Amino acid sequence: MSATTLRAVGIVTLVAAALLGSAYALGRSLMPETPPRNASVTADGPHYADQPPGSQSATPPPSPSPTADSSPSARSRDQQQPFPFGEGDGPFGSLTSTGSSRIALTFDDGPDPQYTPQVLALLKQYGVKATFCLVGENAQSYPELVRDIVADGHSLCNHSWNHDLDLGQRSPDVIRNDLGRTNEAIRAAAPNARIAYFRQPGGNWTTPVVSVCEDMGMAPLHWAVDPSDWQVPGASQITTTVMTETGPGSIVLMHDAGGDRAGTVEALQRLLPELMSRYQLEALPTGTT
Repeated sequence: MSATTLRAVGIVTLVAAALLGSAYALGRSLMPETPPRNASVTADGPHYADQPPGSQSATPPPSPSPTADSSPSARSRDQQQPFPFGEGDGPFGSLTSTGSSRIALTFDDGPDPQYTPQVLALLKQYGVKATFCLVGENAQSYPELVRDIVADGHSLCNHSWNHDLDLGQRSPDVIRNDLGRTNEAIRAAAPNARIAYFRQPGGNWTTPVVSVCEDMGMAPLHWAVDPSDWQVPGASQITTTVMTETGPGSIVLMHDAGGDRAGTVEALQRLLPELMSRYQLEALPTGTT
C-alpha cells in the first residue's frame, strides 16, 4: 500500500473516532443524572419537626374500628348532635361557645360527695342549669350523685375514666375503651342519661381523641373562660376572672371535684346573681327534642 493511501486511511480513522466521541458526549448530556447510591436527599419546605406545637400530622390517624358505642343505633339513642362536629373555635375544632348570647357554666372532675351537692343546691336555688363533665371512676363510686345531676336537668359530659391528661396521645382503641367505660359507668347510674359531650382532661386535644369522641356521638367540649379554680386561688380571684372574661356565648370552666373546692362554691354564691343580671345561663343542649 502506498504512503498516500496509508495517510488517507489514517485521516478517515481519526475523523470516525472524533465523530463517535461527539455522539457519546451528546448522549450522556441527554441522560438524567442519578445521585450516588449513598447520597442523602433533602426536600425543601417545612418538616414535621418544624411545625408549631399542636399542629396536626400530615398523616391521618387510623380510623377506629366500629363498636357498639359508635353504631348508628347508639348515636340515635344518645342525641341528634346539637353542634356540627369539628366546627368549634377551640383546639382541633372543639367548642368554646354556646353559639348564642347565652353563657354556659360547666363543672369538671365530679361527682364529689362534698362539693357536688353544694353546687347542685346553689344552681337549684337560682334556677340555673349547667353542664357536668364526669370522671368515670367517680361516677361509678357515687352513682346517686349522677342521678341527682340528671334529675335536676343538667347536661352531661364525658371527662374520661380517671382524668388521664395524656389520653389523647394513646391509640384510638385505648381512647375508645376509656370513653366507653366512662359512658357505661354514667349510664349504670342513670340508664337514660344522654351524654352529648366529651372534654379532654387538661384541654390536651389531639386528632385521635377528637376523632374517637365524635365517632362515638360526642362533641368535643372546650371552654372560653378558665378562672383556674383548680389551683385554689380563692373565691375573690375566681369571681373576678369569671366576671371580667365572660361575654355573650362564653363557656365557663369550673370544678366541683378534684381537690378543695370551697373557694369555687363561695365564688359561685357571688357569681350566680351577678351573671344572671347580665346574661341568660343555660345547660349546653343535649340535642333532644
